[in-house]
Amino acid sequence: MFKKLCFIGGTLLASQMSMAQADTQPTATQIINQATQQQWRLVDADNIIKITLPTGAAYIELNPLLAPKHTQNIKQLAREGFYKNLNVYRFVEGFVAQGGDESGKKPVKSAVKAIPAEFYLTTSSPVNITELDHNDGYAPITGFLNGFAVAQNDAQTQTWQVHCNGIFAMARDNDINSGGTEFYVTIGQGPRYLDRNITVFGRVLEGMEHFNRLSRTSTKNTVFNPITDLQVLADISQQDNSQFKVMRTDSNAFLALIKARQNRSEAWFVETPNYVDVCGMPIPTKRVER
Repeated sequence: MFKKLCFIGGTLLASQMSMAQADTQPTATQIINQATQQQWRLVDADNIIKITLPTGAAYIELNPLLAPKHTQNIKQLAREGFYKNLNVYRFVEGFVAQGGDESGKKPVKSAVKAIPAEFYLTTSSPVNITELDHNDGYAPITGFLNGFAVAQNDAQTQTWQVHCNGIFAMARDNDINSGGTEFYVTIGQGPRYLDRNITVFGRVLEGMEHFNRLSRTSTKNTVFNPITDLQVLADISQQDNSQFKVMRTDSNAFLALIKARQNRSEAWFVETPNYVDVCGMPIPTKRVER
């Protein structure tokens, strides 16, 4: 249990200082709870995939702006039933959980097994993002775009999704264009050194605990981490009417949230670093209550 801290012999208790700071700056929780309806966006069910794992379902929002071909192909694979009864066959603690067809032999129908790499979106003019950091070790600029943590080059003409915890990406071999069916989700601290080396095209909205609870080692005579199915949420609306909303990362509420994360105003905190990195800035996501 955390205890209240004080500076003995000083003129002002540290806890009192924190309380005074809290009076001038709302907490992250207050900002999220007070955000208006206009500061949230409803996630399109056609861009959500549902992966049913042994302990429950995970919902992932795809990122068609930055990786349209990968987004379209995995939805096609889902509609073909490609992932049904496959498995998450690789689990590396603190790194990734990787699933799909380990044998590489399962045929596809109208989808494809290899897609040209979409490591980043290239544009002729700068793409405006909610900028966060110009001192990131992996990119000139980091920030947020459409509810995803992203990075850019100096000119802002290349934009890519970064490897934070819970991102959704496509595994590949040495050939940069060899990825197409084998997905992975990052576990723990994101491996940012993979940025721009692989196509990242989504993030987990809900159900990260089901990836964390996957088996680490196989058990004799059982399927290792079976995938019951991977489906497009819009296609199964009669069976699953789940809806999710994400705070708009171009909203005033999200800007205030960044400030609150940079300098925590809760009474427990003593140090306020005036800094948060792109992967330390969780994007508020809620299930829509019906």
